[in-house]
Amino acid sequence: MLGENLKILRKVKGYSQEDMSLKLGIPRSSYSGYENEVAEPSVEMLLRMADCFGITVDNLIRTDLSKLSEDKLKELDTSGARLKGEDLRVLVITTDTENEDMIELVSETAKAGYAAGYADPEFIKVLPAFNLPFLNKQKKCRAFPISGDSMPPVSHGSFVIGEYLENWHMIRDGFPYIIITKNEGIVFKMVYNHLDESQSLQLCSTNILYKPYEIQVSEILEVWKFVNYICSEIEESKPDEANLGKSIRDLQREVAELKAALQS
Repeated sequence: MLGENLKILRKVKGYSQEDMSLKLGIPRSSYSGYENEVAEPSVEMLLRMADCFGITVDNLIRTDLSKLSEDKLKELDTSGARLKGEDLRVLVITTDTENEDMIELVSETAKAGYAAGYADPEFIKVLPAFNLPFLNKQKKCRAFPISGDSMPPVSHGSFVIGEYLENWHMIRDGFPYIIITKNEGIVFKMVYNHLDESQSLQLCSTNILYKPYEIQVSEILEVWKFVNYICSEIEESKPDEANLGKSIRDLQREVAELKAALQS
């Protein structure tokens, strides 16, 4: 059933097998194998294919789409539901001996593979895990490594801890989030919510040398709300520069939004 469903959805979307292989980042022969059912996709690949077609994994693997009209197929589109956390999400977690959620730490060596392995139990279970008693036990947390100088005072080599955010409409303008993307991997930025207007997020750095940019929902795998960070260095306090930096970032954002409005 999966192979036939993939063919139907691809034709409805007007995609070729080559288009799908490029979107999924795999060889065309691999995608063809899924359609012909000579190869079985992983859980992570099922999620990526479902995202490409705007459908839930449950409908992708359990519903016989050949029995549905084109109008009914379009009704299965979950683009809106995905933003509200209403579609199928696979969040793999680690627990301790008392069945309490632990904080997985994505190491620097595991960072490059996180976008591919975030939904793979085998990938997650080998990550180091720990507990911090001062964090909200009702929230699922994970720690991610930070590289570069785009988000001071969080410096290169630090780890940021985030709470898993299921409903992306809850993203608050001007607050820091960890965004897991298909192409860039782990991204830590100040975020502005443009989901209602353009199904996108605007990502801004606290370092004024980095320009804001937009990322589409289709590129996002996970969102984690920043709650704390671990750093081995003490940053020098510079309140005046911090205020100036915030003013410049706000101005950058406003200019970018004005340009977008003029071009639309």
